[in-house]
Amino acid sequence: MAHEASWADMTRVFGRIGCLSFGGPAAQIALMQDELVDREKWISQDQFLRAISLCMLLPGPEAMQLATYVGWQMRGVWGGVLAGALFVIPGALVIFALAAIYLAFGTFEITQAILLGIQCSVVAILAQALWKMVGRILEGPIALGLAVLAFLALYFFQVPFPIVILIAGIIGAFAMTGKAETKPVAGRWAWKPIIVTLALWALPFAVFAAFRADFLLTISTVFSQLAVMTFGGAYAVLTYLSQIAVHDAGWVSADQMIDALGLAETTPGPLILVTQFVGILAGSSVGGWALAIIAGLTVLWVTFIPCFLWIFTFAPHLEWLTHQPRLAAALKGVSAAVVGVIAQLALWFVLNVLFGRTAVGSLPDISAVNPWAVIGILIACALLFWRKWQVVWLVPFMAGMAAVSFITII
Repeated sequence: MAHEASWADMTRVFGRIGCLSFGGPAAQIALMQDELVDREKWISQDQFLRAISLCMLLPGPEAMQLATYVGWQMRGVWGGVLAGALFVIPGALVIFALAAIYLAFGTFEITQAILLGIQCSVVAILAQALWKMVGRILEGPIALGLAVLAFLALYFFQVPFPIVILIAGIIGAFAMTGKAETKPVAGRWAWKPIIVTLALWALPFAVFAAFRADFLLTISTVFSQLAVMTFGGAYAVLTYLSQIAVHDAGWVSADQMIDALGLAETTPGPLILVTQFVGILAGSSVGGWALAIIAGLTVLWVTFIPCFLWIFTFAPHLEWLTHQPRLAAALKGVSAAVVGVIAQLALWFVLNVLFGRTAVGSLPDISAVNPWAVIGILIACALLFWRKWQVVWLVPFMAGMAAVSFITII
C-alpha cells in the first residue's frame, strides 16, 4: 500500500472531501489533489495521475472511484470502502432532504417559479459542459462524425443509449488511435472482494424477487444497467435515464427530470446522485413515502456497489489497463459519441424548458415559448460564460432571483 494513516485520520480527511466535493468531477479531483497528494502526501503524484486514467476507463463516477482507489491503496478493501462511502454519504443525505422538500412543496406557484430558475441554470450548465467537451474531445473527422451520428441516432431515431455507446466503442477501437505503450505489468486477481461485491450487488434482486416486489425489482434492474453504462459521466447517462424514466415507464415528467439535475448540482458528491432523486420521485408516484425511501436507498445501492466492484477488480491491473492502445482508442470513440449524447440531452432540456412538454424528435410550437424561460437562460448563460460564476453559486442565485421576481410580479 502507498501510505498508512490511522482510521481516524482517513475518516476525517475523506469525510471533509465528501462534504466539500461540489462542482463536478474536475473540481472534486482538484480537491483530492490538494488534500491527498499535496497536503497529506498519502499517494504520489504519479500514482494519482495513473489512478485518474484508470477511473476514466471504468463506468461510474470517476471522482468517487478515485477516492475509493486511494483508500484501497492505503488500507486495502476496507480503506476503499471507507473512502468511497464518505464521498457519497453527505450528498445522498442532502438529496433525501431536497426530495422531501420537493415532494411536499413542489406544486406551489412560488416553488414552480424557483424551479424554473433552476431549470434555466441546468440549460446553461449543459451548454458549458458541451462547449468544453467539443474543444477537448472532437479532434479530427472521425470524432466529429461519431458525435453527429450519436446525436441523430438518439434524438431523431430513439436508438437505445447502450447500442450507441457500444457501436462508438467498436468504431473507435479500430478507426482511432490510442497512445501506444510497451511492457504492461499484469496484476493478480483479488477474488474475495470481487465475489463479495457481486453478491452485495445481487442482494436486492434476491430480496425483491422473494417478496414479489415488482416495482423495486424493476428499479434495481434499470439502475444497475445505468451503473454499467455510465461512461462519459452523469450528463451522458441522463439520456438513457430519460428514455426509461420519462418516455418508457412514465415514472417522472420531463420537468421533474430537469429539476432533479438542477437540485443535484447544488449538492456535494458525484452528480450521478441525480439518479437517487429520480428513484425517490418514482417510488413516491407509485407507492407514497415509504416506497420512495426504499426506492431511493435501492438506487444508491445498485448505483454505487458496482463502483466498488470495478475498483476492487481492476485496481490491481492499473498498469496493464493504462498501457493498452486499443482500449484507449475505444475510449476515444465513446468520448466522441458522448459529446453527441450530451448535445441531444441539452436540446431536449432546452426545448422542454422553453416550450413545455416536447416530444423527442419533434419541432416545438414557436408561439408557445415561455418568455421568462428565455430571459432566465440568457442570464444564466451570461453569468456562467461571461462572468465565470461557479455552478455552486449559479443555481441558488437563479432560484433566488426567480423567487424575488415572482413575489414582485404578484
